[in-house]
Amino acid sequence: MPKYGQVAAHLTPDELEPQYHQAADPVERSHFQIIWLLACGKRVREVAEVTSYCTNWIRILARRYNQEGPAALTDQRQHNSGAPPLLSGAHRQQLQHLLEQAPLDGGLWAGPKIAHWMGEQLEEQSILNATGSISSEWASPPSSPAMSPQS
Repeated sequence: MPKYGQVAAHLTPDELEPQYHQAADPVERSHFQIIWLLACGKRVREVAEVTSYCTNWIRILARRYNQEGPAALTDQRQHNSGAPPLLSGAHRQQLQHLLEQAPLDGGLWAGPKIAHWMGEQLEEQSILNATGSISSEWASPPSSPAMSPQS
Protein backbone atom coordinates (compact mmCIF):
# COMPACT_ATOMS: atom_id res chain seq x y z
CA MET A 1 0.00 0.00 0.00
CA PRO A 2 1.36 3.50 -0.82
CA LYS A 3 2.70 5.47 2.13
CA TYR A 4 0.08 8.25 1.83
CA GLY A 5 -2.63 5.69 2.60
CA GLN A 6 -1.07 4.41 5.81
CA VAL A 7 -2.42 5.56 9.14
CA ALA A 8 -0.63 5.80 12.46
CA ALA A 9 -1.50 3.21 15.07
CA HIS A 10 -3.27 5.64 17.41
CA LEU A 11 -6.11 3.11 17.46
CA THR A 12 -6.27 -0.42 16.08
CA PRO A 13 -8.85 -1.34 13.42
CA ASP A 14 -10.77 -3.17 16.16
CA GLU A 15 -10.88 0.07 18.19
CA LEU A 16 -11.74 2.25 15.19
CA GLU A 17 -14.70 0.17 14.01
CA PRO A 18 -16.93 0.79 17.07
CA GLN A 19 -16.03 4.48 16.98
CA TYR A 20 -17.22 4.55 13.36
CA HIS A 21 -20.48 2.72 14.12
CA GLN A 22 -21.27 4.65 17.32
CA ALA A 23 -20.42 8.20 16.21
CA ALA A 24 -23.47 10.43 16.56
CA ASP A 25 -22.16 13.16 14.27
CA PRO A 26 -22.38 12.17 10.56
CA VAL A 27 -19.13 13.93 9.65
CA GLU A 28 -17.26 12.25 12.49
CA ARG A 29 -18.79 8.90 11.48
CA SER A 30 -17.55 9.29 7.91
CA HIS A 31 -14.09 10.32 9.08
CA PHE A 32 -13.82 7.30 11.40
CA GLN A 33 -15.02 5.05 8.58
CA ILE A 34 -12.31 6.39 6.27
CA ILE A 35 -9.54 5.89 8.82
CA TRP A 36 -10.90 2.46 9.79
CA LEU A 37 -10.89 1.32 6.16
CA LEU A 38 -7.34 2.60 5.68
CA ALA A 39 -6.26 0.88 8.91
CA CYS A 40 -7.77 -2.36 7.56
CA GLY A 41 -5.42 -2.10 4.57
CA LYS A 42 -7.74 -0.64 1.95
CA ARG A 43 -6.17 1.57 -0.69
CA VAL A 44 -7.11 5.24 -0.91
CA ARG A 45 -8.94 4.69 -4.21
CA GLU A 46 -10.97 1.84 -2.70
CA VAL A 47 -11.91 4.00 0.30
CA ALA A 48 -12.93 6.80 -2.08
CA GLU A 49 -15.23 4.44 -3.99
CA VAL A 50 -16.88 3.19 -0.79
CA THR A 51 -17.29 6.55 0.93
CA SER A 52 -17.75 8.90 -2.07
CA TYR A 53 -15.04 11.20 -0.69
CA CYS A 54 -12.34 12.30 -3.11
CA THR A 55 -8.89 10.75 -2.82
CA ASN A 56 -7.31 14.12 -2.00
CA TRP A 57 -9.59 14.64 1.02
CA ILE A 58 -8.91 11.08 2.22
CA ARG A 59 -5.16 11.77 2.12
CA ILE A 60 -5.63 15.07 3.98
CA LEU A 61 -7.75 13.36 6.64
CA ALA A 62 -5.20 10.53 7.03
CA ARG A 63 -2.39 13.05 7.42
CA ARG A 64 -4.40 14.95 10.04
CA TYR A 65 -5.14 11.71 11.91
CA ASN A 66 -1.48 10.69 11.78
CA GLN A 67 -0.40 14.02 13.25
CA GLU A 68 -3.16 14.65 15.80
CA GLY A 69 -4.80 11.30 16.52
CA PRO A 70 -8.54 10.55 16.87
CA ALA A 71 -9.36 14.12 17.98
CA ALA A 72 -8.58 15.21 14.41
CA LEU A 73 -11.59 13.25 13.12
CA THR A 74 -14.20 15.57 14.61
CA ASP A 75 -16.01 18.09 12.43
CA GLN A 76 -13.57 21.00 12.11
CA ARG A 77 -15.88 23.34 10.18
CA GLN A 78 -16.88 25.34 13.27
CA HIS A 79 -13.30 26.62 13.36
CA ASN A 80 -13.61 28.20 9.90
CA SER A 81 -13.94 31.95 10.25
CA GLY A 82 -15.66 32.38 6.90
CA ALA A 83 -15.31 35.26 4.49
CA PRO A 84 -15.28 38.82 5.77
CA PRO A 85 -18.55 40.71 5.27
CA LEU A 86 -18.89 42.63 2.03
CA LEU A 87 -20.39 45.63 3.77
CA SER A 88 -18.74 47.59 6.53
CA GLY A 89 -20.77 48.61 9.56
CA ALA A 90 -21.32 52.07 8.06
CA HIS A 91 -22.50 50.59 4.75
CA ARG A 92 -24.86 48.26 6.59
CA GLN A 93 -26.39 51.21 8.44
CA GLN A 94 -26.75 53.13 5.16
CA LEU A 95 -28.45 50.13 3.56
CA GLN A 96 -30.80 49.69 6.52
CA HIS A 97 -31.77 53.36 6.28
CA LEU A 98 -32.19 53.04 2.51
CA LEU A 99 -34.48 50.01 2.86
CA GLU A 100 -36.77 51.94 5.19
CA GLN A 101 -37.56 54.35 2.34
CA ALA A 102 -39.19 53.79 -1.02
CA PRO A 103 -36.76 53.30 -3.93
CA LEU A 104 -36.21 56.42 -6.05
CA ASP A 105 -37.64 54.66 -9.12
CA GLY A 106 -40.70 53.41 -7.19
CA GLY A 107 -41.58 49.77 -6.84
CA LEU A 108 -40.03 47.57 -4.20
CA TRP A 109 -36.53 46.91 -2.97
CA ALA A 110 -35.31 43.64 -4.49
CA GLY A 111 -31.99 41.90 -5.09
CA PRO A 112 -31.02 43.72 -8.30
CA LYS A 113 -31.69 47.18 -6.80
CA ILE A 114 -29.73 46.32 -3.67
CA ALA A 115 -26.94 44.85 -5.82
CA HIS A 116 -26.79 48.05 -7.87
CA TRP A 117 -26.53 50.17 -4.71
CA MET A 118 -23.86 47.87 -3.28
CA GLY A 119 -21.93 48.01 -6.54
CA GLU A 120 -21.89 51.78 -6.36
CA GLN A 121 -20.78 51.75 -2.73
CA LEU A 122 -18.14 49.07 -3.16
CA GLU A 123 -17.14 50.11 -6.69
CA GLU A 124 -17.71 46.58 -7.95
CA GLN A 125 -19.85 45.43 -10.82
CA SER A 126 -19.96 41.71 -9.95
CA ILE A 127 -21.89 42.20 -6.73
CA LEU A 128 -25.15 40.75 -8.11
CA ASN A 129 -24.03 37.20 -7.30
CA ALA A 130 -23.52 38.13 -3.67
CA THR A 131 -27.02 39.51 -3.09
CA GLY A 132 -28.28 36.16 -1.82
CA SER A 133 -25.94 36.31 1.14
CA ILE A 134 -26.62 39.99 1.73
CA SER A 135 -30.38 39.64 1.38
CA SER A 136 -30.44 36.84 3.95
CA GLU A 137 -28.85 39.20 6.48
CA TRP A 138 -32.03 41.27 6.26
CA ALA A 139 -34.33 38.37 7.13
CA SER A 140 -36.61 40.69 9.09
CA PRO A 141 -37.02 43.71 6.84
CA PRO A 142 -38.44 46.82 8.42
CA SER A 143 -42.20 47.03 8.09
CA SER A 144 -42.73 50.19 6.13
CA PRO A 145 -44.75 51.15 3.07
CA ALA A 146 -41.57 51.01 1.04
CA MET A 147 -41.19 47.31 1.78
CA SER A 148 -44.80 46.14 1.48
CA PRO A 149 -46.40 45.14 -1.83
CA GLN A 150 -48.55 47.78 -3.41
CA SER A 151 -52.08 46.73 -4.30
